[in-house]
This record gives sequence, structure tokens and C-alpha cells, in this order.
Amino acid sequence: MTAATPIIHVVDDDDSLRTAVTRLLRAAGYEVRSHASVGEFLLARQPNTPGCLVLDVHLPGPSGLDLQAAFGQQHDALPIIFLTGHGDIPMSVRAIKAGAVDFLTKPVARPVLLKAVQEALARDEQGRKDRAREGTWRARVAALTPRQRAVFTRVTAGQANKQIAAELGISQRTVKAHRAQVMAKLQVTSLAELVHVADRLQPHLPTP
Repeated sequence: MTAATPIIHVVDDDDSLRTAVTRLLRAAGYEVRSHASVGEFLLARQPNTPGCLVLDVHLPGPSGLDLQAAFGQQHDALPIIFLTGHGDIPMSVRAIKAGAVDFLTKPVARPVLLKAVQEALARDEQGRKDRAREGTWRARVAALTPRQRAVFTRVTAGQANKQIAAELGISQRTVKAHRAQVMAKLQVTSLAELVHVADRLQPHLPTP
């Protein structure tokens, strides 16, 4: 197993079901770890490892929904597939609105579970790519000079060159020069791309 191999974590206090789901996923070619509680999972999980969670709602100690809420505060949270025998519509709506990939009931059909896992792993991969790209953008923004950063925040806030020049006490020509330098440093070719970078980096950017 390489560091990039996704790991599916099955968290369920029902030993027989946890074993069955683990075997099913391993038979499909996945790397799987099983845990009887949220605590076991948190102790075993390696940070920044790709994968997803197949998670029961009702567990001893913190529930699956508690874990989902805690994950919402972490940058490397794993996508969650809820698998429960005691769910209801309000609970499923709450879980999906909070970002769950799916909310499945026990017993789950093999194709249904595998499809949800594929979607969860695809979401995790895309999320990691997005975070890596945003990390690159943050580094590039950090490399801007104070004056370039001031122009960047104002341009992406929708201010015109004339307004920026007046606020900063410089000429419009100088504003244009700084704007060109900003675009070169951030490696973007249009105002739309520049605004997109600013939108993705909020709230990390200073206000104009």
C-alpha cells in the first residue's frame, strides 16, 4: 500500500455487519479499516490520508452525526456515507445538508454501497486537488508586495482603476502596472480568473 492509496473506514458497533461490509469492500479491491466506535476510528486514522467513511449513525459514545459535525471544522475531513438501521427522513436530510455523500439503510445492496463509495472517493480526490491548488494560490498571494496586495484586493472587490488610484495615492498607470504584476505572479490571464482566486481564498484575504 502506498501513501496515496485511499482507505475506506467502516465504523459500526455491530460486529457482524461491520465484518460483512469490510469483506464486501475488500472483495471489490479496496483497502479497508474497521472500527467499533468513533473513538477507535479517530485513534487509528492517519491525517491527510485519502479515503472515505462508511459510518453508522448510532454508536457508543459520540454518534456518527457528532463525528460529521466535528469533521466540518477540519480541512482534511473525509467524505461520509451513513449506513444505519434506525434512520428517519429528518435525520437523513440533516446529514445530507451537512455534506454526507449518501444516507443508506441496512441491509444495503452491494451495488448501492459500491456506487456510494465510488462517489465518496471521487469527491475526496477532487477536494484534495482543490485544497492543493488553493495552497499554491495562498503562497503566491503571500509573495505579493504590500502595494500589489492592496491593488489585488481592490481589483477583485470590483473597484475601478481610478478609485484604486485615489485611495492609494498613486496614478492609474501605476495601478495598471501593479495589476499586471499581480496577474503574472498569480499566473492568471484574465480578471475573471483573478476574481476566482480571490473568491476561493476568502476569508484569508485582507479587506481593501
